[in-house]
Amino acid sequence: MSRQDGRARRVSDDDVDDTGAHILHVDLDAFFASVELLDHPELRGKPVIVGGRDGRSVVTTATYEARAYGVGSAMPMARALQLCPKAIVVPPRHELYRSYSKRVMSLFDDITPLVERLSIDEAFLDVYGARRLLGSPASIARLIRQRVYDDTGLTCSVGAAETKFIAKLASGMAKPDGVLVVPPAQTQDFLRPLPIRALAGVGGKTEEALQRLGLRTVADVAEIPIGALRSAVGDATAMRLHELARGRDPRPIATEHVEKSIGHEVTFHDDVVDGATLERELLRLSDRVGARLRAAGVTAGGVALKLRYSDFTTLSRSRRLPEATSVARRLYESSVELFRELEVRGRPVRLIGVRAERLSEGAPSMSLWDPDDEWRDAESTVDQLRGRFGVDAVTSASLLAPRPSTAGGTRHPGRRGT
Repeated sequence: MSRQDGRARRVSDDDVDDTGAHILHVDLDAFFASVELLDHPELRGKPVIVGGRDGRSVVTTATYEARAYGVGSAMPMARALQLCPKAIVVPPRHELYRSYSKRVMSLFDDITPLVERLSIDEAFLDVYGARRLLGSPASIARLIRQRVYDDTGLTCSVGAAETKFIAKLASGMAKPDGVLVVPPAQTQDFLRPLPIRALAGVGGKTEEALQRLGLRTVADVAEIPIGALRSAVGDATAMRLHELARGRDPRPIATEHVEKSIGHEVTFHDDVVDGATLERELLRLSDRVGARLRAAGVTAGGVALKLRYSDFTTLSRSRRLPEATSVARRLYESSVELFRELEVRGRPVRLIGVRAERLSEGAPSMSLWDPDDEWRDAESTVDQLRGRFGVDAVTSASLLAPRPSTAGGTRHPGRRGT
């Protein structure tokens, strides 16, 4: 059984039947902000936002006191400060967050070898094999919360269920600092009343398509004929939603993490309309992505371009590469082609980004005639020089021109604290 407490969260009673609920989803509460409060205890209970102060910056995360005003992750900082004028803004310290994340993940590893790291602040654990030593899943969930707090001073929320999908939903409902167990026999009772947005992968467009069919809840999706669902959202999405709406999620815990993409993007302080300037930024971003590919020992089979205009309209375009590569020049040429196909034509650009996709391990295959051979040798030499003298020691001559000022600098996508 579960109950809703005074903080509008759902938590389990101590006597909940957790038999079979051996998949845990552990999520650190407002992670970045909570780490900052460890160094600044005087800010506890106050609305705190982590992010750049510049009006073009975005919110990385916020304390629950700030969220009460409507402040959310990825929101423009200017908008966040309109909603919560008394908010205290602190700059992010990513190295510090990573060090805390390592400590927490190490605690998970002490519980079970079956840990799937989803991001810097969340993970799935399969505790089936740990029950004899550590007790029931609910007991292990409470043990994890206590160990995390004792070791770091941070709180986390835990969802326990038979599947990853339900466990993740449960941890979100238990926030902050709670445990919610969904017994397998009660999965449908838990799931059916939820809005369709609760189904993984349902974004704005999919939600609109489902609502046009009159679907509002998970129960509606579970009961509609699969054929009608296919006509609205396509075969693959229809099948996935059909299964999730019935609580079915066969995915096992994946203990080996392989990055699906590597990318960098930049938000400009002032909108940029000059195409040549934007193409130079694509070269700079491609250079950083290529360096990360080579450092990770992976190659990319595709490249994607991201553009956000001044009105916050965001476009993404991607294409497969003829051959997998880790050469920045090839990423740049492909991203420029995508950029030119969009025909920006002076439209003000707020953000631009490059992402390498379809990653695979190992060096690129060499053919008798390798068009990337010279660029690969040159970039490998640059890697060595930067390793000795710093990342800014060597750069392309075309990047020596003055660049537009940026809000918070170049960054690569990473999950924000929740």
